[in-house]
Amino acid sequence: MVHHLSPERVESMARNGQALVIDVRESSEYKNGHIPRSRHIPLGQLLQRLKEVNKSHTVVVVCQSGNRSSRACEMLQQAGYTKVFNLSGGMNSWKGPVEH
Repeated sequence: MVHHLSPERVESMARNGQALVIDVRESSEYKNGHIPRSRHIPLGQLLQRLKEVNKSHTVVVVCQSGNRSSRACEMLQQAGYTKVFNLSGGMNSWKGPVEH
């Protein structure tokens, strides 16, 4: 079961270093604007790059609308990650700061 967090909660967690934010969008989408300090791991590379994601950290996954990130959350959970959350509404709902 995928758990969701509001954009406001994710912004607070990211700002305070309480979560690792993983952006699973494609490179062009990421370059057009992403959450500050987020790690870019496209969905198609996620399983091959799991070693970059510490299982003890709280992980928030983001995409454009929430669909790809929901799938990524399921993949992480199947790989044994327990503190995994999906950003509700993805970048479409994000009102916080954005880096380019």
